Amino acid sequence: MRTDNRLTDGTPMRPLTCERCAARVLVRKSSWQQTSVQWDAPAVAACAERSTAGTAFGGCGALRETIREAALDGAIEVVDG
Repeated sequence: MRTDNRLTDGTPMRPLTCERCAARVLVRKSSWQQTSVQWDAPAVAACAERSTAGTAFGGCGALRETIREAALDGAIEVVDG
């Protein structure tokens, strides 16, 4: 995982755990349309959707929903909200 959380606007990535499989990633929502996610090896191994997608992985729907709910609840800040 990234240890230097400094970004140009000062908003760091935040840890978030997927509600479906408990994969823990770092997340930053720059806007409602843009989300940055950093995966580490344990998160990749834990993600149910990622493990079944192989090389065609286009994103995890369960994690996407977890991020959306966290943003709506205020647990993850939307920088340009």
